[in-house]
Amino acid sequence: MLYSRFAEISRVAYIAHGADKGKLVAIVDVIDQNRALVDGPCSGVGRKDMNFKALHLTPCTIKINHSARTGTVKKAWEAAEVTPKKWEQSTWAKKLATSKRRTELTDFERLMTAQQARNRLINIEFGKLRKQARKGPAKPNKLKRQQLKQQLKERNKYTCVTIN
Repeated sequence: MLYSRFAEISRVAYIAHGADKGKLVAIVDVIDQNRALVDGPCSGVGRKDMNFKALHLTPCTIKINHSARTGTVKKAWEAAEVTPKKWEQSTWAKKLATSKRRTELTDFERLMTAQQARNRLINIEFGKLRKQARKGPAKPNKLKRQQLKQQLKERNKYTCVTIN
C-alpha cells in the first residue's frame, strides 16, 4: 500500500507554511484538486480555503460530515481528543520542535553542543578500553609460565642477568 493518509473530509492536517504555520486544522470540504476548506476551531484558525501544498496530513481523523459547521467541528474535535498536548507528545511534533530549536541556536550553543557530542564519543570509547583492560590478557598457567621462563633463559645465556 503506497499511501495511508488521503486528503479527505474529516482529516486533521498540520499547516506547514503561511500565516497559521504550525497549527492543526480539520479538512471540512474539498473545493477542487488543489484547495480544501479547512477549519481549526480549537487551534485558533478560522474557516478558510487552503492549498493542499500548505497542508501536511496527519494520521488523525474526526467524525464530521460534508461541510460541517464550526460548532459541529469543535464538538467532533473534542470528542476525538485532538488536543495540543496530545499533538506535542507525538514524534512528529517533537521532531518539529527539535528542528525549530536547532535553528534558534547561537554560535556558542552550537559549539557547546558539538563539544558535548565529541566528549560523549570519547567517553564511550574510553569506557570500552577500560573494560577491556580490566579483563586483561588471559593469565598463563604454570606450564606456560615455565615455558616462557625457559625461552627467556635461552635468550639471556650470554648475559649476566638470570631469571628465577
